[in-house]
Amino acid sequence: MSWPRLLLVRQSFPDRAIRDIPAEVYRELNQSPFASRLAPGAPVAIGVGSRGISNLATIVRAVVSFWKSKGMRPFIFPAMGSHGAATAEGQAEVLAHYGIIEETVGCPVISQLEVVSLGKTPDGIEAYLDKAAYDTGAVMMVGRVKWHTDFTGKLESGLFKMMAIGLGKFAGAQQYHTFAHKLGLEHVIRSVGRQVLASGRILGGLAIVEDARHDTALLAAVPAEVMEAREEELLETAKSWMGRVPMDLDILMLDEIGKNISGAGMDTKVVNRATHGQYNPWPGPKFERIFVRGLSALSYGNGIGIGLADIVHDRLLEQIDWIPTQINSLTAGSLAAIRTPIHFPTDKMCLEKVFPTVGKFAAEEVTLGWIRNSLELGLLALTENLRPAIEANPALTILRGPDEFPFDSEGNLPFLWDWAGEAAAAEHEAAASRH
Repeated sequence: MSWPRLLLVRQSFPDRAIRDIPAEVYRELNQSPFASRLAPGAPVAIGVGSRGISNLATIVRAVVSFWKSKGMRPFIFPAMGSHGAATAEGQAEVLAHYGIIEETVGCPVISQLEVVSLGKTPDGIEAYLDKAAYDTGAVMMVGRVKWHTDFTGKLESGLFKMMAIGLGKFAGAQQYHTFAHKLGLEHVIRSVGRQVLASGRILGGLAIVEDARHDTALLAAVPAEVMEAREEELLETAKSWMGRVPMDLDILMLDEIGKNISGAGMDTKVVNRATHGQYNPWPGPKFERIFVRGLSALSYGNGIGIGLADIVHDRLLEQIDWIPTQINSLTAGSLAAIRTPIHFPTDKMCLEKVFPTVGKFAAEEVTLGWIRNSLELGLLALTENLRPAIEANPALTILRGPDEFPFDSEGNLPFLWDWAGEAAAAEHEAAASRH
């Protein structure tokens, strides 16, 4: 096969990173009414989720420090529905992998699955709340506001979704997803969230909004009484900052998927797929085929999202732990998201098989983009036949190339950031300085 050559390209996004995250956390929480609503010495339950949020441990540590400075007794609990294989131990382990343990954040981490019923919504959906959190009478959440992978609405993924699905543990997550088939997920999130708020147990939350570089760009203390309207505003901001692959492609190649990257394994609105298998359902760049090469170590074996790919490397299948993968898929009702695509033992074989399926007569005509994952879009490789489009886009800069596909003697490729070398090192250094 005569392969097109590759160009290493940097995509520039506005830098919106907060430089002093702990100071911004303190500023937001100090100007909120949260502390004034509690007596000194009161316990405070802080719900933390399972997504790959930048600077999450730093943010949580600052929240804990704030509450302790006010004389309160904070503790952390996992707010992640069925994730961590729907076990108390598994959910504590997920938090630990994000650096959220008592020794690093300065307060206990209490992981258990017992819930308290908060009554039913007008649609008959029973709402639940983690019992340890319920017993405190004062719950706040720390969560990211962003677009959801399954639907488009005014309220998608954020504090309300964390209340509706995360706080209710496995008992809640399973029921809410079932009702969503009939009522729609946005309706369920809103109605269950309102039921949870009506319990009087929720102080509010610290909302996190990230920019296209996956940096912490906005932190907002959101009191319970304005949460619904404020989260709609924050979602509009998050969508306006969204990073995208810069053009249509015949093949989009990803080094990794994972729950730490997206709830669907890869961000459906970046790769333009839906969790039930639909091709290119969203506005934005369109892709004929998706090739996935591996699973992020921070996904802990959860391979949900494999079914969104058209072809995968055998190593991805070998990395999957099917127990948490199946639990997550069955709970969410997204069975297509874990179907096994066609797969081969080397990258070269995968590409040789998929190139002829995109409607081009010659391999040199096939357009391909290579990204690390659906979050990391600042550094990518694009085939040389895309040079005119690259040069016409002021946000794109060619760093190197054209180079041949860097197959090794076994027919495998390095991972993108290893191949990128100094350019990737510069990305790491810049990210470290921002964080």
